[in-house]
Amino acid sequence: MNAWERFYWLWEVLFGVTFVATTALVLLEDGATTGKTVALLCLTALGATYLIRGRRLIKGPDYDHTPWLFAGVMMLFTTGAIFAAGNSSFILFLACPVLYMTMPTKAASILTTAAVLSSPVSLLVRGGLGEQPVLLPMTAILIIFSLLAGRYTTQIIEQSKGRAALIDQLEASQAEVARLSREAGTAAERERMAREIHDTLAQGFTSIVTLAQAIESEMDTDPTAARRHLELAARTARENLAEARAMVAAQGPSALAAASLEEALRRQVERLTEETGIEASVDVDGPLPALPMATEVVLLRGAQEALSNIRKHSHATAVSLRLSVVDGQVRLTVTDDGTGFDPAAPTGGFGLAGMRARTDQVGGIVTLESEPGAGTTLELEVPA
Repeated sequence: MNAWERFYWLWEVLFGVTFVATTALVLLEDGATTGKTVALLCLTALGATYLIRGRRLIKGPDYDHTPWLFAGVMMLFTTGAIFAAGNSSFILFLACPVLYMTMPTKAASILTTAAVLSSPVSLLVRGGLGEQPVLLPMTAILIIFSLLAGRYTTQIIEQSKGRAALIDQLEASQAEVARLSREAGTAAERERMAREIHDTLAQGFTSIVTLAQAIESEMDTDPTAARRHLELAARTARENLAEARAMVAAQGPSALAAASLEEALRRQVERLTEETGIEASVDVDGPLPALPMATEVVLLRGAQEALSNIRKHSHATAVSLRLSVVDGQVRLTVTDDGTGFDPAAPTGGFGLAGMRARTDQVGGIVTLESEPGAGTTLELEVPA
């Protein structure tokens, strides 16, 4: 609600008081009963016209057309009352503001001037103008005052409506920003969950499937290896369950909850060797600085993704993982002697893209070097 609408009730109080006062002055005026009766009927009709149509025009929505009919009826009843009884001129204090509230400024100014002039004209018609020599100067002053007051009233209403429109636009913009923020937050959370599922549950399920296939082929020929792989599959399933619970509770990786980053990386490498027989080693250069949990998560997930790709695609026989601190950066390097690939060729997978997105969030970079038949080297650097 704008300021004009909040204080509109003051105008209606003024309208009611002035209407009652003008009616009383007409009743107390000396003159013919017929003239006073006509004046009272015109005043009554004027009040009814305002209540029926004027209030809707002032308080309602903007109209595409100019309410000439309403203004014409107002002028008719106003001048009729003034010509019937001189004291009816006080109704101009109501009629003139209503004209400015409902009509364009130029048209309202013309009609207001005509309404004010109707008072001396009515006296001239009745032959009483010579008895009131100050009426013409007062009429001029009243016309000027009416024009200035009307213009001021129009500007106040226009400014109030303009501010109300700006407030509506601001509220709509804020609602749109809130909606976009919710959508962005939902998209970011969806992307985060996709990375978490890919880096944890999907890789764990892949390992379980691989172990199940190995167990199926070893059950008759090598029961000992089948039993060992069965135990490894059960352990992987338990770790996957722990990861799922950690994700639901919005906690960090379960591997980092129970061990240091170095220990978590060693467990990942040991699992690779147990599942595939690939010779894998971990080398940590010196003590690592204390790292934020977000940074450790990026390094662990990067190692998991690299080892998962090696397991699924590389056909490697040896893998080395190195963790070091270089120029204030923690660098994770994973190298294999597998078949390699063309990094420029599209893969259609989510892993590397998710790794880069996760690394970007902590201000790190991912570098990948590979070519067919020459193995692969992946480097992930994050601020220490």
